[in-house]
Amino acid sequence: MCGRYASTKDPAALAREFDAADATGGESRGADYNVAPTKQVPAVVRRHPRGADGEPDPLRSERGVRLMRWGLVPKWAKDPKIGSRMINAKAETVTSKPAFRTAVKHRRCLLPADGWYEWKRDGERKQPYFMTFPDDSSLAMAGIWETWHDPAAAEGTPPLVTCSVLTTAAIGALTEVHDRMPLVLPAATWDDWLDPDRAEIGGLLGPSRELVDALELRPVSSTVNNVRNNGAELIARQDEQGEPVALDHAQDAG
Repeated sequence: MCGRYASTKDPAALAREFDAADATGGESRGADYNVAPTKQVPAVVRRHPRGADGEPDPLRSERGVRLMRWGLVPKWAKDPKIGSRMINAKAETVTSKPAFRTAVKHRRCLLPADGWYEWKRDGERKQPYFMTFPDDSSLAMAGIWETWHDPAAAEGTPPLVTCSVLTTAAIGALTEVHDRMPLVLPAATWDDWLDPDRAEIGGLLGPSRELVDALELRPVSSTVNNVRNNGAELIARQDEQGEPVALDHAQDAG
């Protein structure tokens, strides 16, 4: 599963990296080294822009970086608290589960991350790891999003926009840490995943071995266990006994 990750780049930087426009309206959430469910997170979407008549232009589409709340709330939900239980959607069943099947067909997104955390059990102890690219480039986790309108809200109240991370069976060295992983998409598939007119995405739901092999599996401090802790020290490499390990800045800068 994916229950915690780091996302420290501002929307403008993400817009440049993902060839998108910053559509956050200047809203800032700040660097977050300990993203937890129900927090606001940046997401990359591709939509048809609306014309003066309010109708989508089917001939054009635009990528944008927006903020969403992590934990998908289906349109039919009576209470938005359900989102805290829907932070992940399994790639194997996302097209058939009632809570996710419409979103995965029409509202897909990329959720940029510096990396994600996972915990490896060793007897009674759990060692946290941070999975990341060594070159400081963002991971693009496959996501889906949805809008929810509170029936008790005043007319004109904007909808709640929420998202989930797709997960899949772990492969490669990741299997030594956990049996699940986020579905991380290579750049060559981003446009297909985001295509608002593409409904068939079965070929995009499998993990990339080449991408996974490029990841660094970095042991980190157990201070990440507490969601109130938030700082760059959470992603610093440590040995598996909890002692800091000196970084080789020629390899680990950034």
